[in-house]
Amino acid sequence: MYSRIRSLREDADLKQKEMAALLHLHQTTYSDYELGKLNVPAPVLVQLAKFYGTSVDYILGLTNQKEPYPPA
Repeated sequence: MYSRIRSLREDADLKQKEMAALLHLHQTTYSDYELGKLNVPAPVLVQLAKFYGTSVDYILGLTNQKEPYPPA
């Protein structure tokens, strides 16, 4: 379900531990997000989208458009 967060992290040359630290999470929690063992909370999805410069819809696989939406 969240395979794109792994791809985005790897494209940014970040380790899970580094990404978890940026999000103020334990590494195991972040790993569980990537593996789909835990649902990513909406606030974390927003943080990820902002960090990677994409949309929450892209992270969730609802669109293949990687660019973020224009501001409302």
